[in-house]
Amino acid sequence: MSGLDRSLIAALPPFAGAGPAQLDAVLDEARSVYRARGSSLYEQDKPADSFFVLLHGRLRVTRLTPDGRQVVVRFAGPGELVGVAVALGRDTYPATAAAAVDSVALAWPSARWPQMLGLLPALAGAALQAAGARLHDAHSRIVELSTEQVERRVANALVRLSETTGRRVEQGILIDFPISRQDVAEATGTTLHNVSRILSAWEERGWVKGGRQRIVICEPHRLMSLGEGYPANRG
Repeated sequence: MSGLDRSLIAALPPFAGAGPAQLDAVLDEARSVYRARGSSLYEQDKPADSFFVLLHGRLRVTRLTPDGRQVVVRFAGPGELVGVAVALGRDTYPATAAAAVDSVALAWPSARWPQMLGLLPALAGAALQAAGARLHDAHSRIVELSTEQVERRVANALVRLSETTGRRVEQGILIDFPISRQDVAEATGTTLHNVSRILSAWEERGWVKGGRQRIVICEPHRLMSLGEGYPANRG
């Protein structure tokens, strides 16, 4: 017995519809993993010996391109199934996931994936849905990188983050984990100089408010309009 309480996962999407006995059987195979901010949960091209469900915190998922550039693929949040290379027929991880804040995940050996599917058939659907969503995101990013101006890409990136991680504060919508301008640059395929120039201009207009690894979107409709290709100064 792992000693883990089923309430840790009962409400999470990958385990929807599972009964108490199923959850207990799944947790018998699990171990709890803590990662301090900045440390890796798994690394690109290393053996994919485990898969994970994030319980608390946030992961910064990056990929190193053949020419040596680091690209932020996405930010994963609580409840997400991550590192499931085995479900894609891979024996190595396609990317690196590092803790953007102190994070806790549950880990299972990849070799147990078939047994997990036997216990929880819905898990296969969750993995496919996650893979499909990430493929859609990747396609959207490719289109953005090839067709959109840098300012529009940055606007879209911040809007997406506000939708998935945003928290209402007095000044607007806070992206609720530490995020640097370099992170934004790597997520939008541009340079730190460009992102700094764009965010500084938006700060002067009162659209965003920045700080050390902190971004508040004060006027979300301005960035949404810009991201959709409309003049951002429209009423």
